[in-house]
Amino acid sequence: MQATVPVSSSLHTTSTAADPTALSTQTNNMALVPAPPSETPLFAEVDMCSDSSATTVRATVIQASTVFYDTPATLDKAERFLAEAAGYGSQLVVFPEAFIGGYPRGSSFGATIGSRTAKGREDFRKYHASAIDVPGPEVDRLAAMAGKYKVYLVMGVIEREGYTLYCTVLFFDSQGHYMGKHRKVMPTAVERIVWGFGDGSTIPVFGTPIGKIGAAICWENRMPLLRTAMYGKGIEIYCAPTADSRDTWQATMTHIALEGGCFVLSANQFCRRKDYPPPPEYVFLGVEEDLTPDSVVCAGGSVIISPLGTVLAGPNYDGEALISADLDLGEIARAKFDFDVVGHYSRPEVLSLTVRDHPTNAVMFTSASAKTEASRK
Repeated sequence: MQATVPVSSSLHTTSTAADPTALSTQTNNMALVPAPPSETPLFAEVDMCSDSSATTVRATVIQASTVFYDTPATLDKAERFLAEAAGYGSQLVVFPEAFIGGYPRGSSFGATIGSRTAKGREDFRKYHASAIDVPGPEVDRLAAMAGKYKVYLVMGVIEREGYTLYCTVLFFDSQGHYMGKHRKVMPTAVERIVWGFGDGSTIPVFGTPIGKIGAAICWENRMPLLRTAMYGKGIEIYCAPTADSRDTWQATMTHIALEGGCFVLSANQFCRRKDYPPPPEYVFLGVEEDLTPDSVVCAGGSVIISPLGTVLAGPNYDGEALISADLDLGEIARAKFDFDVVGHYSRPEVLSLTVRDHPTNAVMFTSASAKTEASRK
């Protein structure tokens, strides 16, 4: 049975944990990370436990909104959620797409074909200022958080490289080390106005003691060849930060879990109009006049799904929440018994994929010695 549990004035979630004390006891028996000292939990958790006799990993997806145009405040908010997740014994925590830097929902940046407005250019300047450099001080702080709370951290950010922005996922280990990043290879529709394109050099799958972890962002999860590349790297815990809260997203997540024989962890923001700056500073194009401060502009839908297509936790559409499940890693082998998409169920002599996984750069320089030789001619 599920119950809606109010956790603060505007934060709600559903919970299947009937007895919080029992949950705490189970966490200790599983030898997961101990909860750091804390006061009363800020957020309730959605939890569904797997067979405790199998190797398990407790994973949490965070459903919460960015503090738009305020990256330091967003980092503070991320740490509060991370501390809460660690308190529940989570070993892996996944945040939504563009959590650091913000998802510019409803904004056109003043762009139409053949024209850009002065306000749109200023909107981009502010958005650029909210993004983070990788590496950079914000990355260092995120690494320190992962180490402090002893969790593997998967964080959606807006990455700034010069004056180009990328929708990126950063990966950190539980010792506080930055492992690497994935840049979204194909921004969707108007996203292409403000985000650059990732290349094949940032499609990592990281081998860790809790499983092989990777990520694809929002609608690039619909790209069959990208998914196949990740399956080819042996992904076991497939993270899918997103901005899509529609019902159809759930079908996509279930399909990937079944196709890849992997756990799928999808994290989305839950946002109301008041989570963005008010008009005229920030305008939801075409719908602003219909919105109130409490209007939901992104309803969440964060979910965790098993390799056999079973929904373990979520989807949650109620508010900001921690949504957790214990992942029985034995389910991967059970699922791949009859369908291993890049193994015994593949036909490489008929269908195969080549991935160009080298960096692509607009400008490349030869070696210093070659440049010196050229200058003498």
